[in-house]
Amino acid sequence: MQNNFVVSSSPHLREKATTQRIMQEVCLALAPAGIASIVIFGYQAAILIAICVAVCVASEFLWQMVTKQKVTVSDWSAVVTGLLLAYNLPASAPWWMAVIGSVIAIVLVKQFFGGIGSNFMNPALTARAILFLSWSTLMGASYPVAAMDAVTGATPLAKLNAGLMGDFSMLDLFLGKHGGMLGETCAIALILGGVYLIIRGIVDWRIPVTFIGTVFVCYLLKDGAELALAQLLSGGLLLGAFFMATDYSTSPVTSLGRIIMGVGCGLLLFVIRAFASYPEGCSFAILFMNVATPMIDRFTAPRPFGEVKKHA
Repeated sequence: MQNNFVVSSSPHLREKATTQRIMQEVCLALAPAGIASIVIFGYQAAILIAICVAVCVASEFLWQMVTKQKVTVSDWSAVVTGLLLAYNLPASAPWWMAVIGSVIAIVLVKQFFGGIGSNFMNPALTARAILFLSWSTLMGASYPVAAMDAVTGATPLAKLNAGLMGDFSMLDLFLGKHGGMLGETCAIALILGGVYLIIRGIVDWRIPVTFIGTVFVCYLLKDGAELALAQLLSGGLLLGAFFMATDYSTSPVTSLGRIIMGVGCGLLLFVIRAFASYPEGCSFAILFMNVATPMIDRFTAPRPFGEVKKHA
């Protein structure tokens, strides 16, 4: 009977999903936010998105050619990195900043550590953090091309962190009628993209839900329901929770670990927004938890059963 069985090496269960298909689905989910950014900020948004995507793809291709590695630009991961980096830039950012950020994200953060799956921090977020620390003035928030009186002053986060709703309505926050980075202003576009990824099984719901839920609970206790909801719709929270904290390479692999990741990101974001001088802390919260991911995986990994103890 045993002769009828063929023994082969693992894996024995195979999934039809490929890296290319997953990345293409992420691009599709990011498309509404990109379209919204062009509508809100004008042609500058389209130029920055095109530059970031093109330079990210070119940087990965040239680096792999020079180092004689297998060229992997066809997996679309560089395209996703370019989109996320562009979404973390203001519309007023100069073109050379987009170029520098793209090279940093792909070469320094991704390829130096072995390429896709080997980087321990999110490339787009790391590049954004470096750009912000280097050129903080140029990384200031941009405002819609048809800015009204309600959105020509401080960003919603600046008002909210002072305990005020300001002149912004919930509808303004949902539609993106306020200042901010390219891809973080239109909340409804980000929610649609995030829900799509969860339904398609591309990302695990645990990280975004616990991330967003933790921030809401913290601000509910601090400022009340209205300001807590406004906090969720402002800044980079939705973009970070759905599209960057869920990065396969830099997030925990266990279910419990992903819950810890989401709660940790939410608590750190709350602390930075509420008690630090910097109004937005999504990037730094996620990057800190990226660094903690190996430790989270170590302590949440399931214990093997049936292991034979070694006797001295």
